[in-house]
Amino acid sequence: MSLQALKNIRNTNNNAGKSEQQQGFPAMLEQFKGEITRALPKHINPDRMVRIALTAFRMTPKLADCDPRSVFAAVIQSSQLGLEVGLMGEAHLVPFGGQCQLIPGYTGLMKLARQSGLVIDIYAEAVRINDKFALKLGMERNLEHEPLTAPGGFPASDEERGDVVGFYAVGVLKDGSRTFVAMGRKEVERIRDGSRGYQAAKKYKKESTWDTDFVAMGLKTAIRRICKFLPKSPELATALAMDEQAGRQNLNLDDVINGSYTPVVDEDTGEIKELEGEGDSKSTKIQTAPKAVTKLEKLEKVAAALRTASSIEALDEVYVRAEGELEDAELEVVLREYRKCKDAISDSLI
Repeated sequence: MSLQALKNIRNTNNNAGKSEQQQGFPAMLEQFKGEITRALPKHINPDRMVRIALTAFRMTPKLADCDPRSVFAAVIQSSQLGLEVGLMGEAHLVPFGGQCQLIPGYTGLMKLARQSGLVIDIYAEAVRINDKFALKLGMERNLEHEPLTAPGGFPASDEERGDVVGFYAVGVLKDGSRTFVAMGRKEVERIRDGSRGYQAAKKYKKESTWDTDFVAMGLKTAIRRICKFLPKSPELATALAMDEQAGRQNLNLDDVINGSYTPVVDEDTGEIKELEGEGDSKSTKIQTAPKAVTKLEKLEKVAAALRTASSIEALDEVYVRAEGELEDAELEVVLREYRKCKDAISDSLI
């Protein structure tokens, strides 16, 4: 994308002072439509993006109370990730404390997982009390789910199947292997109770998405959990980070221009750290710690070295070195590339 295009937007916005704040997001979007066209990836239609953004904005009246620059930044960020805001459910523009937050939906996370090229399918389901559900862990993991059926073999209605008791998500990797996670209702509710959006809704005695669409939020929770164990593209890693930092993203045009949004990550555990001053509306801005991208770059570097190896001995040497630098999930990806390269070298020797 053209970084200069978005820099022009930022510079013009800085010079305009409060005039853009007064004009609001729709006027800002129209004014910078030409710059947006030059800034977005070529495969994204800017006219469609503008229409979708305006529709999403108008469907949530409280976005008009947000800083229009934060709404604008969220829309550009979603486009860079390849997610459409609004009705499709891939991502949502959510007002929070005068700032717009970009919250990826579970359909958006699944889309990004598939687009990585390493995940060919990913899905989540809700389990209800009258369904048949069996979970086996250990050395030979297995998950079986048979929804209650109605006459003719079709799934019964949600009312007949009963209350939701849990959720699970399944990921199918490019090599055909599968992985899954399963979460009981109490675990999902515990995660819900720790959500800043849910806490704010309860504080001000308002309905949250958890209240109006618990099943969709449960499915998203399971999808988000399994994504942590799947090979991730930079786009998926960014989307997961944005979801984790909901309510404290502090997205601005500088972040969008530089592509620098990322949470602070613990180097030992890989978990997202809490920010200094967490819970304070004046919390410091998120610092850059592009761990997810660095991991991907490591994988690409090892894969390139494997492809250039001219003998099985050289191939083995590259793989042994990688074992000391990469984690288990990353080594699985490298091992698949190693086998491909080994087969190619063996075929060339025949």
